[in-house]
Amino acid sequence: MEHYAPHHRASFEGYYSKFDLPSGAHIALIICSVPDATDLPPHMVSFTYYSKSGSAIYHREHFVSEIHRVTIDTRSHAFELRVPGMGSMRCEANSKTTYDLTSNEWKLRAETVGRLPWGLRSETPEGWMVRLPLPLHWHVHSLCSPCITEVDIPSFEIAAEDHSGKAAVHQEKNWADSFPSAHMWVQAHSPSTGSTICLAGGEILGTTAYLLGYRSTGVDISFRPPLSLAIFGWSPFMSVDVDWENRAFSLCVSGLWRKIEVRAKAPRDKGWFGISAPFSEGFRKNFLTESFLANVDVRVFERSWLGRWKEVKHETFQNGSLEFGGAYFPHRGEKED
Repeated sequence: MEHYAPHHRASFEGYYSKFDLPSGAHIALIICSVPDATDLPPHMVSFTYYSKSGSAIYHREHFVSEIHRVTIDTRSHAFELRVPGMGSMRCEANSKTTYDLTSNEWKLRAETVGRLPWGLRSETPEGWMVRLPLPLHWHVHSLCSPCITEVDIPSFEIAAEDHSGKAAVHQEKNWADSFPSAHMWVQAHSPSTGSTICLAGGEILGTTAYLLGYRSTGVDISFRPPLSLAIFGWSPFMSVDVDWENRAFSLCVSGLWRKIEVRAKAPRDKGWFGISAPFSEGFRKNFLTESFLANVDVRVFERSWLGRWKEVKHETFQNGSLEFGGAYFPHRGEKED
Protein backbone atom coordinates (compact mmCIF):
# COMPACT_ATOMS: atom_id res chain seq x y z
CA MET A 1 0.00 0.00 0.00
CA GLU A 2 2.81 2.43 0.77
CA HIS A 3 3.95 2.87 -2.84
CA TYR A 4 0.42 2.87 -4.25
CA ALA A 5 -0.70 5.67 -1.94
CA PRO A 6 -0.42 9.32 -3.08
CA HIS A 7 3.02 10.91 -3.31
CA HIS A 8 2.01 14.49 -2.65
CA ARG A 9 5.45 15.95 -3.40
CA ALA A 10 5.66 14.39 -6.86
CA SER A 11 5.45 16.69 -9.86
CA PHE A 12 2.94 14.32 -11.42
CA GLU A 13 1.10 11.19 -10.38
CA GLY A 14 -1.06 8.88 -12.44
CA TYR A 15 -3.13 5.77 -11.67
CA TYR A 16 -3.81 3.24 -14.43
CA SER A 17 -6.42 0.47 -14.17
CA LYS A 18 -7.04 -2.02 -16.98
CA PHE A 19 -10.19 -4.11 -16.63
CA ASP A 20 -10.72 -7.45 -18.41
CA LEU A 21 -14.49 -7.65 -18.89
CA PRO A 22 -16.74 -10.74 -19.24
CA SER A 23 -16.96 -10.52 -23.05
CA GLY A 24 -13.19 -10.29 -23.48
CA ALA A 25 -13.41 -6.53 -23.92
CA HIS A 26 -11.32 -4.15 -21.81
CA ILE A 27 -11.62 -0.83 -20.04
CA ALA A 28 -8.60 1.40 -19.50
CA LEU A 29 -9.04 4.03 -16.80
CA ILE A 30 -6.44 6.70 -16.02
CA ILE A 31 -6.70 9.25 -13.21
CA CYS A 32 -3.71 11.59 -13.35
CA SER A 33 -2.58 15.00 -12.07
CA VAL A 34 0.19 17.49 -12.79
CA PRO A 35 -0.59 19.89 -9.90
CA ASP A 36 1.84 22.63 -10.96
CA ALA A 37 1.28 22.46 -14.71
CA THR A 38 2.39 25.69 -16.42
CA ASP A 39 0.69 25.78 -19.83
CA LEU A 40 -1.43 22.70 -20.53
CA PRO A 41 -4.35 21.08 -18.65
CA PRO A 42 -3.25 19.80 -15.19
CA HIS A 43 -5.81 17.05 -14.41
CA MET A 44 -7.15 14.23 -16.56
CA VAL A 45 -9.57 11.31 -16.32
CA SER A 46 -9.23 9.04 -19.35
CA PHE A 47 -11.83 6.32 -20.06
CA THR A 48 -11.57 3.76 -22.87
CA TYR A 49 -13.87 0.85 -23.70
CA TYR A 50 -12.15 -1.56 -26.08
CA SER A 51 -14.06 -4.45 -27.67
CA LYS A 52 -12.53 -7.93 -27.75
CA SER A 53 -11.76 -7.67 -31.48
CA GLY A 54 -10.48 -4.08 -31.25
CA SER A 55 -12.97 -3.05 -33.94
CA ALA A 56 -15.00 -0.85 -31.58
CA ILE A 57 -13.17 1.63 -29.34
CA TYR A 58 -14.81 4.31 -27.23
CA HIS A 59 -12.24 6.78 -25.88
CA ARG A 60 -12.76 9.97 -23.89
CA GLU A 61 -10.30 12.24 -22.08
CA HIS A 62 -11.79 14.62 -19.53
CA PHE A 63 -9.53 17.50 -18.54
CA VAL A 64 -11.14 18.34 -15.22
CA SER A 65 -10.62 21.33 -12.94
CA GLU A 66 -9.30 19.36 -9.97
CA ILE A 67 -8.41 15.91 -8.66
CA HIS A 68 -8.02 15.60 -4.90
CA ARG A 69 -5.55 12.95 -3.70
CA VAL A 70 -6.62 12.31 -0.11
CA THR A 71 -4.72 10.11 2.35
CA ILE A 72 -7.38 8.60 4.61
CA ASP A 73 -5.05 6.78 7.03
CA THR A 74 -1.34 7.62 7.25
CA ARG A 75 -0.49 4.31 8.97
CA SER A 76 -2.21 1.98 6.52
CA HIS A 77 -1.83 4.36 3.53
CA ALA A 78 -5.51 4.00 2.61
CA PHE A 79 -6.45 6.77 0.19
CA GLU A 80 -9.06 8.19 -2.14
CA LEU A 81 -8.85 10.00 -5.47
CA ARG A 82 -11.77 12.43 -5.65
CA VAL A 83 -12.85 14.01 -8.93
CA PRO A 84 -15.39 16.77 -8.25
CA GLY A 85 -18.54 16.26 -10.26
CA MET A 86 -17.43 12.83 -11.47
CA GLY A 87 -16.82 10.55 -8.48
CA SER A 88 -13.92 8.72 -6.87
CA MET A 89 -11.52 5.80 -6.69
CA ARG A 90 -10.98 4.61 -3.11
CA CYS A 91 -8.35 2.11 -1.94
CA GLU A 92 -8.73 0.67 1.57
CA ALA A 93 -6.00 -0.57 3.92
CA ASN A 94 -6.53 -4.15 2.70
CA SER A 95 -6.22 -2.95 -0.94
CA LYS A 96 -9.95 -3.32 -1.63
CA THR A 97 -10.58 -0.73 -4.33
CA THR A 98 -13.91 0.88 -5.12
CA TYR A 99 -14.42 2.77 -8.38
CA ASP A 100 -17.48 5.02 -8.65
CA LEU A 101 -17.17 7.38 -11.61
CA THR A 102 -19.85 8.95 -13.80
CA SER A 103 -19.58 11.51 -16.59
CA ASN A 104 -22.38 12.78 -18.80
CA GLU A 105 -21.34 10.11 -21.32
CA TRP A 106 -20.35 6.98 -19.39
CA LYS A 107 -20.51 5.25 -16.00
CA LEU A 108 -18.11 2.84 -14.29
CA ARG A 109 -18.62 1.19 -10.95
CA ALA A 110 -16.37 -1.59 -9.71
CA GLU A 111 -15.18 -3.20 -6.50
CA THR A 112 -12.19 -5.51 -6.15
CA VAL A 113 -12.29 -8.62 -3.98
CA GLY A 114 -8.61 -9.59 -3.92
CA ARG A 115 -5.11 -8.65 -4.99
CA LEU A 116 -2.20 -10.33 -6.77
CA PRO A 117 0.94 -8.40 -5.75
CA TRP A 118 4.06 -8.01 -7.88
CA GLY A 119 5.98 -10.87 -6.26
CA LEU A 120 6.78 -12.85 -3.14
CA ARG A 121 10.15 -11.16 -2.59
CA SER A 122 9.23 -7.61 -3.53
CA GLU A 123 6.02 -5.60 -3.40
CA THR A 124 7.11 -3.33 -6.25
CA PRO A 125 8.97 -3.79 -9.56
CA GLU A 126 11.68 -1.33 -8.47
CA GLY A 127 12.64 -3.16 -5.27
CA TRP A 128 15.18 -1.14 -3.28
CA MET A 129 15.34 1.47 -6.08
CA VAL A 130 11.89 2.78 -5.12
CA ARG A 131 13.65 4.77 -2.37
CA LEU A 132 15.94 6.59 -4.81
CA PRO A 133 15.16 10.10 -6.17
CA LEU A 134 14.65 8.80 -9.72
CA PRO A 135 13.10 11.04 -12.40
CA LEU A 136 10.30 8.47 -12.84
CA HIS A 137 8.86 5.70 -10.67
CA TRP A 138 6.66 2.76 -11.77
CA HIS A 139 4.70 0.64 -9.32
CA VAL A 140 2.40 -2.31 -10.03
CA HIS A 141 -0.08 -2.69 -7.18
CA SER A 142 -1.95 -5.74 -8.49
CA LEU A 143 -1.18 -7.95 -11.45
CA CYS A 144 -4.77 -9.18 -11.45
CA SER A 145 -7.55 -8.41 -8.96
CA PRO A 146 -10.94 -10.12 -9.25
CA CYS A 147 -13.71 -7.54 -9.24
CA ILE A 148 -17.38 -6.90 -9.86
CA THR A 149 -18.11 -4.23 -12.49
CA GLU A 150 -21.02 -2.17 -13.77
CA VAL A 151 -20.49 -0.29 -17.04
CA ASP A 152 -22.79 1.89 -19.11
CA ILE A 153 -22.12 4.00 -22.23
CA PRO A 154 -25.57 5.13 -23.45
CA SER A 155 -24.37 6.44 -26.82
CA PHE A 156 -22.15 3.44 -27.61
CA GLU A 157 -23.04 -0.23 -28.00
CA ILE A 158 -21.08 -2.50 -25.68
CA ALA A 159 -21.33 -6.27 -25.24
CA ALA A 160 -24.45 -7.20 -23.25
CA GLU A 161 -22.49 -9.19 -20.68
CA ASP A 162 -20.22 -6.22 -19.98
CA HIS A 163 -22.97 -4.10 -18.45
CA SER A 164 -22.49 -5.95 -15.15
CA GLY A 165 -20.61 -9.02 -14.01
CA LYS A 166 -17.35 -10.52 -12.80
CA ALA A 167 -14.15 -9.10 -14.23
CA ALA A 168 -10.45 -8.66 -13.38
CA VAL A 169 -8.36 -5.51 -13.07
CA HIS A 170 -4.64 -4.74 -13.39
CA GLN A 171 -3.58 -1.77 -11.21
CA GLU A 172 -0.44 0.36 -11.43
CA LYS A 173 0.83 3.93 -11.16
CA ASN A 174 3.62 6.35 -12.09
CA TRP A 175 4.94 9.30 -10.13
CA ALA A 176 7.91 11.73 -10.10
CA ASP A 177 8.99 14.55 -12.42
CA SER A 178 8.11 13.63 -15.98
CA PHE A 179 7.46 10.83 -18.44
CA PRO A 180 10.57 9.43 -20.18
CA SER A 181 11.53 10.68 -23.63
CA ALA A 182 10.69 7.24 -25.05
CA HIS A 183 9.05 4.26 -23.39
CA MET A 184 7.44 0.85 -23.90
CA TRP A 185 4.88 -1.08 -21.84
CA VAL A 186 3.72 -4.69 -22.16
CA GLN A 187 1.12 -6.40 -19.98
CA ALA A 188 -0.86 -9.62 -20.28
CA HIS A 189 -2.78 -12.05 -18.09
CA SER A 190 -4.03 -15.54 -18.89
CA PRO A 191 -7.35 -16.34 -17.16
CA SER A 192 -6.91 -20.05 -17.93
CA THR A 193 -3.44 -20.48 -16.37
CA GLY A 194 -3.25 -17.45 -14.05
CA SER A 195 0.07 -16.45 -15.61
CA THR A 196 1.05 -12.79 -15.90
CA ILE A 197 3.72 -10.80 -17.73
CA CYS A 198 4.32 -7.12 -17.13
CA LEU A 199 7.20 -4.87 -18.14
CA ALA A 200 7.93 -1.19 -18.62
CA GLY A 201 10.94 0.87 -19.54
CA GLY A 202 12.61 3.09 -22.08
CA GLU A 203 15.12 5.88 -22.47
CA ILE A 204 15.92 8.34 -19.71
CA LEU A 205 19.05 10.32 -18.76
CA GLY A 206 21.23 8.66 -21.42
CA THR A 207 20.28 5.13 -20.34
CA THR A 208 17.83 2.46 -21.43
CA ALA A 209 16.28 0.65 -18.48
CA TYR A 210 13.49 -1.89 -18.01
CA LEU A 211 11.59 -3.48 -15.13
CA LEU A 212 10.06 -6.88 -15.79
CA GLY A 213 8.11 -9.56 -13.97
CA TYR A 214 6.77 -12.92 -15.17
CA ARG A 215 4.67 -15.17 -12.94
CA SER A 216 3.51 -18.65 -13.95
CA THR A 217 3.26 -22.16 -12.57
CA GLY A 218 6.73 -23.04 -11.32
CA VAL A 219 8.24 -19.74 -12.48
CA ASP A 220 8.61 -16.44 -10.60
CA ILE A 221 11.15 -14.24 -12.34
CA SER A 222 11.93 -10.52 -12.11
CA PHE A 223 14.61 -8.31 -13.61
CA ARG A 224 15.61 -4.75 -12.79
CA PRO A 225 18.77 -2.67 -13.25
CA PRO A 226 21.69 -3.12 -13.33
CA LEU A 227 20.96 -6.32 -15.28
CA SER A 228 18.22 -4.67 -17.35
CA LEU A 229 20.17 -1.46 -17.95
CA ALA A 230 22.02 -0.26 -21.05
CA ILE A 231 24.26 2.81 -21.07
CA PHE A 232 24.33 4.63 -24.40
CA GLY A 233 22.75 1.56 -25.95
CA TRP A 234 25.23 -1.04 -24.64
CA SER A 235 24.65 -3.81 -22.10
CA PRO A 236 26.21 -7.26 -21.60
CA PHE A 237 22.94 -8.58 -20.14
CA MET A 238 20.09 -6.95 -22.09
CA SER A 239 19.05 -6.51 -25.71
CA VAL A 240 16.05 -4.48 -26.88
CA ASP A 241 14.38 -4.09 -30.27
CA VAL A 242 11.64 -1.47 -30.72
CA ASP A 243 10.03 -1.96 -34.14
CA TRP A 244 7.23 0.57 -34.60
CA GLU A 245 6.93 -0.09 -38.32
CA ASN A 246 5.83 -3.68 -37.60
CA ARG A 247 4.18 -2.83 -34.26
CA ALA A 248 6.56 -5.23 -32.55
CA PHE A 249 8.83 -5.19 -29.51
CA SER A 250 11.31 -7.65 -28.05
CA LEU A 251 13.36 -7.72 -24.87
CA CYS A 252 15.93 -10.24 -23.68
CA VAL A 253 17.48 -10.04 -20.19
CA SER A 254 19.84 -12.54 -18.61
CA GLY A 255 21.43 -13.06 -15.24
CA LEU A 256 23.97 -15.62 -14.13
CA TRP A 257 21.54 -18.55 -14.13
CA ARG A 258 18.30 -17.38 -15.79
CA LYS A 259 17.27 -15.61 -18.97
CA ILE A 260 13.95 -14.38 -20.31
CA GLU A 261 12.90 -13.44 -23.83
CA VAL A 262 9.70 -11.47 -24.41
CA ARG A 263 8.31 -10.72 -27.86
CA ALA A 264 5.12 -8.71 -28.39
CA LYS A 265 3.40 -7.89 -31.66
CA ALA A 266 0.04 -6.32 -32.50
CA PRO A 267 -1.81 -5.71 -35.80
CA ARG A 268 -0.63 -2.59 -37.64
CA ASP A 269 -3.89 -1.24 -38.95
CA LYS A 270 -6.49 -1.69 -36.23
CA GLY A 271 -6.95 -1.52 -32.47
CA TRP A 272 -4.69 1.45 -31.63
CA PHE A 273 -5.78 4.47 -29.60
CA GLY A 274 -3.86 7.52 -28.38
CA ILE A 275 -3.56 8.79 -24.82
CA SER A 276 -2.27 12.07 -23.39
CA ALA A 277 0.82 11.93 -21.16
CA PRO A 278 1.88 14.12 -18.21
CA PHE A 279 4.83 16.50 -18.40
CA SER A 280 5.87 19.52 -16.36
CA GLU A 281 3.77 21.87 -18.51
CA GLY A 282 0.69 19.60 -18.30
CA PHE A 283 -0.79 16.94 -20.57
CA ARG A 284 0.62 16.51 -24.07
CA LYS A 285 -2.15 15.07 -26.20
CA ASN A 286 -1.75 11.82 -28.13
CA PHE A 287 1.75 11.25 -26.76
CA LEU A 288 1.48 7.47 -26.50
CA THR A 289 -0.56 4.75 -28.18
CA GLU A 290 -1.88 1.39 -26.96
CA SER A 291 -3.23 -1.81 -28.44
CA PHE A 292 -4.95 -4.63 -26.54
CA LEU A 293 -4.57 -7.09 -29.43
CA ALA A 294 -0.94 -8.07 -28.89
CA ASN A 295 0.37 -11.61 -28.96
CA VAL A 296 2.99 -11.80 -26.21
CA ASP A 297 5.45 -14.69 -26.41
CA VAL A 298 7.54 -15.49 -23.31
CA ARG A 299 10.45 -17.93 -23.07
CA VAL A 300 12.45 -18.65 -19.90
CA PHE A 301 15.86 -20.33 -19.91
CA GLU A 302 18.14 -21.73 -17.19
CA ARG A 303 21.89 -22.14 -17.51
CA SER A 304 23.50 -25.48 -16.77
CA TRP A 305 26.83 -25.91 -15.02
CA LEU A 306 28.32 -26.39 -18.49
CA GLY A 307 27.19 -22.90 -19.45
CA ARG A 308 24.47 -23.90 -21.90
CA TRP A 309 21.01 -22.32 -21.85
CA LYS A 310 18.05 -24.71 -21.62
CA GLU A 311 14.48 -23.57 -22.23
CA VAL A 312 12.33 -24.39 -19.19
CA LYS A 313 9.14 -22.44 -19.97
CA HIS A 314 7.35 -21.21 -23.07
CA GLU A 315 4.00 -19.42 -22.96
CA THR A 316 2.03 -17.25 -25.36
CA PHE A 317 -0.57 -14.70 -24.26
CA GLN A 318 -3.40 -13.55 -26.51
CA ASN A 319 -4.95 -10.07 -26.48
CA GLY A 320 -2.19 -8.54 -24.38
CA SER A 321 -1.30 -4.86 -24.04
CA LEU A 322 1.41 -3.18 -26.09
CA GLU A 323 2.22 0.52 -25.73
CA PHE A 324 4.63 2.78 -27.62
CA GLY A 325 5.30 6.19 -26.07
CA GLY A 326 7.29 9.34 -26.73
CA ALA A 327 10.03 9.00 -29.36
CA TYR A 328 8.99 5.37 -29.97
CA PHE A 329 5.63 6.67 -31.27
CA PRO A 330 6.37 8.60 -34.49
CA HIS A 331 2.84 10.01 -34.78
CA ARG A 332 2.78 11.51 -31.31
CA GLY A 333 1.23 14.93 -30.95
CA GLU A 334 -2.23 16.38 -31.15
CA LYS A 335 -4.17 14.99 -34.10
CA GLU A 336 -5.55 17.27 -36.74
CA ASP A 337 -9.34 17.55 -37.01
